[in-house]
Amino acid sequence: MPVVLRIEDFRFLFYANEGDPREPAHIHVRVGRDEAKFWISPEVRLAYNRGLNGHTLNRARKLAEEHRDFLERAWNDYFA
Repeated sequence: MPVVLRIEDFRFLFYANEGDPREPAHIHVRVGRDEAKFWISPEVRLAYNRGLNGHTLNRARKLAEEHRDFLERAWNDYFA
């Protein structure tokens, strides 16, 4: 599970085995043991939230939006 970005308490990562067939580009965001998943293409959208409170979830989404291009490149580089 490569962590591709760390900001504040947030770890942005994806799992090496993302399904067969592989799901579209997305990022998992962890804070402690809590996790959310965001689709990152064509825009950042919440896929699910497991435990993040509203404030933390909004911050995670904002960070994913700010770093969307980097996250999408990391996804494409890893799975190419």
